[in-house]
Amino acid sequence: MIRRTRHAGGTTWTGLAWISPWLIGFTCFTLVPVGLSAYLSFCQFNALRPPVFTGTENLRTLLHDPLFAKVLWNTAIYALVALPLGTVLALFYAILLNMRLPGQVLWRAMIFLPTLVPLVAVAMVWQWMFNGRFGLINQALAHLGIDGPNWLSDPNWTMASMVVLSMWAVGHAMVVYLAGLQEVPRALYEAAELDGATATQRLMMVTLPMISPTIFYNVIVGIIVSWQIFVVPYVMIPGGGPGRNAYFYTMYLYDTAFVNHRFGYACLLSWVQLVIILALTALAARVSRTWVHYRGAER
Repeated sequence: MIRRTRHAGGTTWTGLAWISPWLIGFTCFTLVPVGLSAYLSFCQFNALRPPVFTGTENLRTLLHDPLFAKVLWNTAIYALVALPLGTVLALFYAILLNMRLPGQVLWRAMIFLPTLVPLVAVAMVWQWMFNGRFGLINQALAHLGIDGPNWLSDPNWTMASMVVLSMWAVGHAMVVYLAGLQEVPRALYEAAELDGATATQRLMMVTLPMISPTIFYNVIVGIIVSWQIFVVPYVMIPGGGPGRNAYFYTMYLYDTAFVNHRFGYACLLSWVQLVIILALTALAARVSRTWVHYRGAER
């Protein structure tokens, strides 16, 4: 028994030695920064002087910060509009490209490739396309007899331009949906056809329930991505444009930390953002019990 215990102890230490590089990296680059961020959220800190603990002063500032309420509202509106539209569009592409179409591989590549373009390049290209005088979008509208708006300088259209731009990057979600569609058993479609189900009924009663876990996964990813939107609007519309209608949460967090040098307050903003994302994810998981169906699981 003693020999076995010693052998087990030696195996444990050997295993810890093998994973020690990961443990050291996780501790130094994840665990310690997270702990410091939690502490600094209760401090006044500008990175030039030692942090000064101020208790809940940052929290009181947050509750009376009108700009915080503005970016929270902007990000919530963006997520509520862009996420459903992106989900429907990606699912539409996936269903269409799951059929036998001429040039199917080419069409799949054309929809997926835009997601590989660096975000700064995407922002620069679309900034030109949204130009009120020379942009391609307004030129195309002019051929239809429509006078296009100043997308990035009109406060009524800045948010809409960001939502339109979000449709550019649905390729990742489309690929995931396509993989889910290819896993649906063909026998279910054949049985539905024998029962006289129409194409719409097969979509609603077979396809969507069978890929509901895939839809749920993409919705969770979409929640996280939409609440962290940063690079494209920061490059295209510095400061959020007129009326700050396109000033989003992560943009405000970045400006607070690296422009205004209020690192303590920025740490609190980051924790609030984490809590919001976790709460929305938990809510989505709770609601998913009513519409997500897992094969082989008892309901």
